[in-house]
Amino acid sequence: MSETLHLKLPYLEAAQAQKHVTVNEAFSALDALVQLSVKSRALAAPPATPGDGDRYIVAASPTGAWAGAGGEVAAFADGAWCFFAPETGWRAYDEGAGEFVAYAGGAWAKEPSGASVSSPHGAATTLAILEGDHTIAAGSYNDTSFAIPDRAIVLGVTGRVLTAITGATSWNLGVAADAARYGNGIGVAADSTVIGPSGTPVTYWGATALRVSSVGGSFTGGKVRLAVHYLVLAGV
Repeated sequence: MSETLHLKLPYLEAAQAQKHVTVNEAFSALDALVQLSVKSRALAAPPATPGDGDRYIVAASPTGAWAGAGGEVAAFADGAWCFFAPETGWRAYDEGAGEFVAYAGGAWAKEPSGASVSSPHGAATTLAILEGDHTIAAGSYNDTSFAIPDRAIVLGVTGRVLTAITGATSWNLGVAADAARYGNGIGVAADSTVIGPSGTPVTYWGATALRVSSVGGSFTGGKVRLAVHYLVLAGV
């Protein structure tokens, strides 16, 4: 056997000359793969001017120097690309998307945010957070483009004003069925916050947008960041 089983690091051979070359090759591979963080997983062709040490997860149907390396980790070192085929369970941080991804079933996929407990037969309860930014449009209320997931058991919603809200003296946070479920009279200045726990956990039977409603006048602008804190149940 001339290399390790999983990372394919080269072994030293008996009485091998230039041992430092083999050792340095193994060190370079470890440096590329341990604590893996990639610039992006959206590119199918290498960037024009990569930096030494830059790493990418190659997108589908790659071209150029990345041809044939779809799904692999491409690392640029000493002026050349090296490729590493992932195995099930590999994990990486996608710097461009700001999220962790894992390799399973022959593909990389975003890891769910949150913690999960599961039974021996696959039943699971996951604590998750859905976060999104919403630019406020003119009007008396806005519904967000992102939605509370179907069958989510919501513990509460939190938020922060990113850009001062104009046109209103305060605002409420909720859903169409209850416009102030997660907060009322919230400040409009930048960095104003809201922490809105559900009185009791609320289950949503269908994807449901959050609603921000104006108080004391109609919205004319602003931007907020909202986070839904919820549980997800999975059966056996």
